[in-house]
Amino acid sequence: MIATIKGTLEVRTPARVVIATAGVGYEIFVPLSTFYRLPARGDAVALEIRQVVREDAITLYGFSSPTEKRAFDLLLSVQHVGPKLALAILSVLEPDELVAAIRREDVGKIDAVPGVGPKVAERVVRELRDKVDGLRMSDAVVDHANGAPPASKAAGGTPSTGEDAISALVNLGVRPAEAKRTVDSVLEAARDGSPELEVIVRRSLAVLFGEK
Repeated sequence: MIATIKGTLEVRTPARVVIATAGVGYEIFVPLSTFYRLPARGDAVALEIRQVVREDAITLYGFSSPTEKRAFDLLLSVQHVGPKLALAILSVLEPDELVAAIRREDVGKIDAVPGVGPKVAERVVRELRDKVDGLRMSDAVVDHANGAPPASKAAGGTPSTGEDAISALVNLGVRPAEAKRTVDSVLEAARDGSPELEVIVRRSLAVLFGEK
């Protein structure tokens, strides 16, 4: 069972990365929370790994901290929550935000994640409310193979940043046309120069969810 991977970041996208180590490139699916903390392509990186074995595939999921990995495992324990949906939830809600929503029994906050739905959101609250104690983002993030502090977030305002934001929203289940329209409106309305990728995605999600 693979628990961690350290190597060179060869591919860096909002949904998947490839880390090369010992001559092998490992495809790893990540939530946006982890993607934001990744270094640049070609840099050394280390990720916590959850290996999921199915009859027809062995898939790797990567996380920037042990806390994110534990949150992923907890979500997988909920009925009708698979790896893809668990990644979507962690892409929208950091572990601390997920814990707060569960403790407040804020079903709407979890239901707002694309693809979840009210029934699954209710299950997440009901089945995890007694299991989230100690699930805090106090763990050091694992962004660099040599133990360096987390890398700075992706530079914002470039065309590729907008494309990455659209890709991130599509991976969360937003229709491509709607994702592009929302990102374009966020970029057009930006008053703080060139926002970073995380800012663009969060503002776009706020628009899509009708939040202020």
